[in-house]
Amino acid sequence: MGGRGSGKTLAGAQWVRDLATGESPVSPIALVGETMTEAIAVMVKGVSGILSVHPDEQRPVLKGTSLVWPNGVEATVLSASDPDRFRGPQFAAAWCDEVAKWPQAEEAWDMLQFGLRLGDKPRQLATTTPKPTKLLRRLLADEHTVLTRMKTEDNRQYLAEGFLEAVVGRYRGSVLGRQELDGELIEDLPDALWNRDMFRRFRGGELGRVVVAVDPPVTGGPKADACGIVVTGQAGEGAAVLADYTASGLHPVNWARRAVRAFRDFEADCIVAEVNQGGDLVKSVIAQVDASVPVRAVRANRGKWLRAEPVAALYARGLVAHAEGLSALEDEMCAFGADGRADGHSPDRVDALVWAVTELLLGEVQVVPRVRRV
Repeated sequence: MGGRGSGKTLAGAQWVRDLATGESPVSPIALVGETMTEAIAVMVKGVSGILSVHPDEQRPVLKGTSLVWPNGVEATVLSASDPDRFRGPQFAAAWCDEVAKWPQAEEAWDMLQFGLRLGDKPRQLATTTPKPTKLLRRLLADEHTVLTRMKTEDNRQYLAEGFLEAVVGRYRGSVLGRQELDGELIEDLPDALWNRDMFRRFRGGELGRVVVAVDPPVTGGPKADACGIVVTGQAGEGAAVLADYTASGLHPVNWARRAVRAFRDFEADCIVAEVNQGGDLVKSVIAQVDASVPVRAVRANRGKWLRAEPVAALYARGLVAHAEGLSALEDEMCAFGADGRADGHSPDRVDALVWAVTELLLGEVQVVPRVRRV
């Protein structure tokens, strides 16, 4: 468990090399990444990957999704995003990279365990920058887990000086820095409105109204705050958060295009847009992209924390579920504090989420009438 650039990938690649080329070679080996593309690009072909750590005479050959060593050892590349792929294959060892990022982490991990049944000592190595996911907390609580910690600072001699100055210098000592650089597992804030145990998974089903909520930045351009764009739909008595289209550094017409794309992708009923900062400009920018999209303009008359409290209460009652792949939104929700910030930054995703759920479930949105074109 370590920070960015601390040497986790190199450690995993060397571990696999030792298994494959040692006195008693271990085979077959599973190589599991968040996606197939990431697994091959980082774990196998990366500058610290498996191919890089072998001398020429020992280097395996990549054939599709299989690695074959000169001594006959084999490894299979797998995607944690498709847990069903683990049904059938058998392994003697597994290297699992960035397990805290896996979208269906517990399901993928559990399916892998059923296949680790070959050899005298089936074993596995997980390398990751930590996040307080259910799987990672479960592994750390397991008495059979051996934990090694790695800090970015400990590997500084192999990192670019610019990275150390710009990134390490900026985030050192912050909550984000402790997680991403020092490899600490940062648990939920004690006074936060949301914690990770409140996030239920939406497994599909009928939806009622679907809205796209937009929290636009005050200014546009590369240095602007992110534009929060969250898609949410009615699901039974509650709501399902379906997607997060949030993006940073966009000019107004570009975030409007993203919002309209989300509207079309999910066949939404309307776009709910906060207009405190931009006023009529927000509606007019969206109209430039597609004048036929219904826009419900809303104004905040309370602070972010007060607006978020009733939405958090719905989560506590189990009335809001999340689709897979919303980790950035969930991280921001768990970091959202009473000062209205999330780890020192504007909580743009949270703002958009609050508007969406409020519109669907709380009926407290103050609507600014929109002049429709006939």
